[in-house]
Amino acid sequence: MEAKLLKKRTPADSDLTVGTIVDKVLMFAIPLMMTSMLQQLFNATDVAVVGKFASKEAMAAVGSNSPVISLLVNFFVGISVGANVLISRSIGAKNDAKARSTVGTAMALAIAAGVFVAVVGNLIAAPIIDLLGVPAEVRSYSITYLRIYFSGVPFIMLYNFESAIFRSNGNTKTPLISLFVGGVFNVVANLFFVLVLKMDVDGVAIATVMANAISSMMLLYALCKEESVIHVDLKKIRINKNELSVILRIGVPAGLQSAVFSISNICVQSAINSLGADYMAASSAAFNLEIFAFFVVNSFTQTLVTFVGQNYGAGKYDRCREVVRKTLLVSWVFTMVISALLLLTARPLLGLFTNEPFVIEAGLIRIKCLLYAETLNVLMDNLSGAMRGLGKSLVPAVTTLICVCGIRIIWVFTGFQIYHTWLSIMLVFPVSWAVNATFIVIGYIRTRNRMLIAPMQAQQN
Repeated sequence: MEAKLLKKRTPADSDLTVGTIVDKVLMFAIPLMMTSMLQQLFNATDVAVVGKFASKEAMAAVGSNSPVISLLVNFFVGISVGANVLISRSIGAKNDAKARSTVGTAMALAIAAGVFVAVVGNLIAAPIIDLLGVPAEVRSYSITYLRIYFSGVPFIMLYNFESAIFRSNGNTKTPLISLFVGGVFNVVANLFFVLVLKMDVDGVAIATVMANAISSMMLLYALCKEESVIHVDLKKIRINKNELSVILRIGVPAGLQSAVFSISNICVQSAINSLGADYMAASSAAFNLEIFAFFVVNSFTQTLVTFVGQNYGAGKYDRCREVVRKTLLVSWVFTMVISALLLLTARPLLGLFTNEPFVIEAGLIRIKCLLYAETLNVLMDNLSGAMRGLGKSLVPAVTTLICVCGIRIIWVFTGFQIYHTWLSIMLVFPVSWAVNATFIVIGYIRTRNRMLIAPMQAQQN
């Protein structure tokens, strides 16, 4: 395992500014895709194990926590995008000293952010659960799971920043290997804690924390052994103010964009909670399936961040445009295939999470509402990634705040109060995606014209 984890890479593997595009995009994106899917598969074992071997209430508790966890964690994970862009640009510009310094800054930021989220998360766990209106029979389970999960956030933060560092150098395979090892441990530990020790949500939460610790420590070891510009020297992990400023300028809007989704989803989750434990369980089970389609889209989004970042740093503006066009097409094909497969197998897959027919039928409604509109995510997320690669994170963040968060919150407090049904709350997802995708396309075209086409024309003149 050590030999595979530390396999020496050639300069051609890290240089995304030369060579054919589609094959390099696929070599970069597919491990990312597998990483996200494996991560979700392992996370889904939390829901499946408590749903099958504990109780419906425990299963609902695990699912109801997802938007809350995403809100605090994804904000800081979004900041790691800033590190990815800055390191990618430095590599593209052949500025090794800046790349190394940015790696040290990113690691220091990951540690600080992880500790901050862990402390704040434990302090606000109970008030947040109450704010969500979680039913009384689920409340204690939800608080227990959330507090244990937040205690392990430093490992999650470290893993995500480490993965961003590897991605900036064109390496998506090493994070995949470390995640696989941690994930296998998670599955075994889940079953041990629940079946042998007779634990419920506390058992699966502890297993998740331990698995994340294993994955993050494996990546840290690999970075310390790395011989390229992304090598980590533990004695030189410190924050450089100038680089931190750039990371935050790019990463904070990206983090806010992720947080906006989470904020809107918390509102939606609150609406779902008002419908009762059956719908909460249905939403949890369906989410753990439909998210696979999103991860396909997100893998190409992260690919665009790195590819555009490196090529922009190298001054290859025309190649940036070509990367965006070809990646969009490949992303759309992959997303349609996975969405079709999930729609065809949705019923039996939902049956893996629950034996209750009503919960399965409600889960099917959610899956259909979201997956039929998944192509909108291709435009929305991929073009956001392209703009972040260019260092422009504010446009997609503001657009998402208005079009996604605004529409969903308004609907929850207006239309849903009149049409208090499961279908009415599910339809808010595709509607908000459609509006947001429209404005993201407009924003990308304007950014492309200013940052790619205009400089390219200047070069030619």
